[in-house]
Amino acid sequence: MTTNATYVPSKAAIERAANEFQLSLNDLQVQQIQQYTKLLWTWNDKVNLTAIRDPLEILYRHFCESMFGAALLPVENCRLADVGSGGGFPGIPLKILRPDLHVFLVESNFKKATFLAEVVRELGLTDTRVLVSRFEELGEEVAPLDIVCSRALGDFARFLGWAASPGIAAKQVLLWLGGRDLGEVRTQPSWTWSEPVAVPKSLQRFLLLGNHIE
Repeated sequence: MTTNATYVPSKAAIERAANEFQLSLNDLQVQQIQQYTKLLWTWNDKVNLTAIRDPLEILYRHFCESMFGAALLPVENCRLADVGSGGGFPGIPLKILRPDLHVFLVESNFKKATFLAEVVRELGLTDTRVLVSRFEELGEEVAPLDIVCSRALGDFARFLGWAASPGIAAKQVLLWLGGRDLGEVRTQPSWTWSEPVAVPKSLQRFLLLGNHIE
């Protein structure tokens, strides 16, 4: 019988993938990725956290692509909100890679939020809160924020307007985007945009960092 352990990548596979994204992981971080992956497989059929079924593709697409964004974050003690967190990407992998982060996982679906809370508990992640809410309803619960990020949001105008609003006043926004969305996002007001950074091992996926115009 197939077990969840079948789908947990080996230490060597994780380190090899991380190296391709120019990431350095310690033993604890490797173990946390394995533990997180096992939880993802256990919950996925019930909650539909990811449509990806190949274990290595999950490692590359979800974990490594999420962690790749850490290079664009402020150096230390950053307050970060992951909006539309879903299965926890990019927020939890960023927290694994950067334990100094103060992370808010914003997810309106109660079942997915329950999963996120389980991951936070099982991995022993400190300074990490799960907020069961639509992002538009949040204000002082998360403010002040250094950075707001998202991988799975489509309504960019509404999201970026909220991030720039006085109640949130995020300093920066970090987005994981397909190439076709770059033009739309870079026309949004209140933000200046750095050059997009191509995500390794992907076709037409980019990281885009925006700075709030004061």
